[in-house]
Amino acid sequence: MALYRTYRPATFAEVVGQDHVTAPLGRALDSGRINHAYLFSGPRGCGKTSSARILARSLNCEQGPTSTPCGTCDSCVALAPGGPGNLDVIELDAASHGGVDDTRDLRDRAHYAPSQSRYRVFIIDEAHMVTNQGFNALLKIVEEPPEHLIFVFATTEPEKVLPTIRSRTHHYPFRLLAPPVMRGLLEGICAREGVTVEPEVFPLVIRAGGGSPRDSLSILDQLLAGGGSGGVSYDEAMSLLGVTDVALIDDAVDALAAGDGAALFGTVEDVVNAGHDPRRFAVDLLERLRDLILLQAVPEAAERGLVEAPGDQVAKMRAQIDGLGSAMLTRAAETVHTALGEMRGTTSPRLLLEVMCARLLLPETSADDAALLARLERLEAGGPPAAAGSPTPRAATGVPTAKVPLPGAPTTEAALGTARAAAGGSVGAPPPAPDDGAPLKYTRRSQRATAPTEPDPTPTEPEIPPTEPEIPPSEPKSAPTEPESAPTEPDPT
Repeated sequence: MALYRTYRPATFAEVVGQDHVTAPLGRALDSGRINHAYLFSGPRGCGKTSSARILARSLNCEQGPTSTPCGTCDSCVALAPGGPGNLDVIELDAASHGGVDDTRDLRDRAHYAPSQSRYRVFIIDEAHMVTNQGFNALLKIVEEPPEHLIFVFATTEPEKVLPTIRSRTHHYPFRLLAPPVMRGLLEGICAREGVTVEPEVFPLVIRAGGGSPRDSLSILDQLLAGGGSGGVSYDEAMSLLGVTDVALIDDAVDALAAGDGAALFGTVEDVVNAGHDPRRFAVDLLERLRDLILLQAVPEAAERGLVEAPGDQVAKMRAQIDGLGSAMLTRAAETVHTALGEMRGTTSPRLLLEVMCARLLLPETSADDAALLARLERLEAGGPPAAAGSPTPRAATGVPTAKVPLPGAPTTEAALGTARAAAGGSVGAPPPAPDDGAPLKYTRRSQRATAPTEPDPTPTEPEIPPTEPEIPPSEPKSAPTEPESAPTEPDPT
C-alpha cells in the first residue's frame, strides 16, 4: 500500500499542520454545535477528504459526537483508514458525477434515515466541478436538510462553488505544510519504516512536493522503492527527481557574480551535456536566487526555516552573497522568471537559456530601474567595466570637445579682413598681436570677436564653442580705422 494511504490520519490529532482547522472543529464537536454543511477548501493533497472522513467518524462514534473517536465501535472500525466503509457515509466524486442527474439522485436519497449510524454524511469531493444545474438541484436540500443529514464539500477552488451553497456552509480553509513541519513528518515516517535516508534528500522531496503531504509522501515512496539496501542517497534522489546538480548551480552563480561570460556559458554546456532539462535548470537557478535574496534580507533565514538547505550549502550561499548586491539579485531573478515564461512550449530551450545568460551578464543594456541599480552596484564594487561598444559620455573622459566650424561660416580672420577693407585699411594687415597667455574671449552677437589667431597651447579651462557662429554684417554702418578691442562681459558659462 502507498505511504500516503498507509499513514492517512484517523483522528484530528493525527492531522499534521492543520491546527487552525482541527482545533475549532474538535471544540465544535465536543460542545455539540454541529452545522448541517461544511466547506473544506485548500490545495490538493493537504488533507481535505481525510478530514471529512474523520468528521464523519467522529459524528457517528458511539461515544460521540466527539473529537476523539474511540476506534473500537462498529462505526469507527468501518470508517477507519482502510476500513470497509459505511452505508450512511456516501462519497461522491464530482469530477465524474457532477451532473444534474447525479445530484438529483443524491437529493432523493437524502431523505432516508440512517440505517445504523447517528448521521448520514454526504462527502462531495471536487465540489467545484458540480454544474450550476446540479447545485440548483441540491440548493433546497442544503438550505433545509433533515436533522440526520450533513453535507461536506471538499474543493480546491471554493470561489467556483455556487454562492448560495457556499453561504450556508461553515468554511474551513486548509493550507500547505511549511518545510520544517513537512520535514518532521517525512523523518517520522522514515523512522517508522526503518529506512535510511540521507539528510540532503529531504529538501529535495519537500521542494518537489510543493508543501502537499500526499505529493511529498508519493515522491518519498518512489525513492524508497528505487533505493538500495543502504537506503536513499542524495545522488540517487537527484538523478531520479531530475534535479540539477548543486555544483552546476554554484558555478552559474559564481560566474554571474564575477561577470565571467565564458564560465557561465560553459556551465550551460555542462548542463546540456549532463542531460539536464534547460527549463529545470532555469527553475533551480531561480530557486537559488530566491534563497540568496532571503539570506541577504534575513541573515537568520536558515535558522528560521525560510531556506531549506544543508549547513555546508548555506555557508556557500552566504559566501556568494558577498559578491552579489540586492539589486543585481532582484534583476537576475526577474530575468530568469521572464525567460521561464518564454521557454514554455518552445522547441529550442537551450537557445533561450543562452539568451537569458546574456541578459544576466549585461544588466546595463536595459533602461529600467533594476538594471541601473545593478550597474551602480557593479561600479561601486569595482566590478568589470561596461560592455564594449557602449557609449561613453564625453564629459566623463575629461577631454575637451573640439570645435568644428559650421560649413560655409566665415572664419574670424576673414571677418576681420572684410572690416578692414570697408574702413579703407590694409586688407592683409594682421591684427594686433595679443598678449601671451591672454584668455580666449567671446563677445555677444553685436560685438566682434578679439580671439587670437592661435589658441593658447595650455588653456586653463576647456574651450566652449559659441552656440552660433558670429557673422559680421556685410556693410557695417560705421567701422573704425583699426579694430577696437571692446570690453566684453565674461561669459556666464
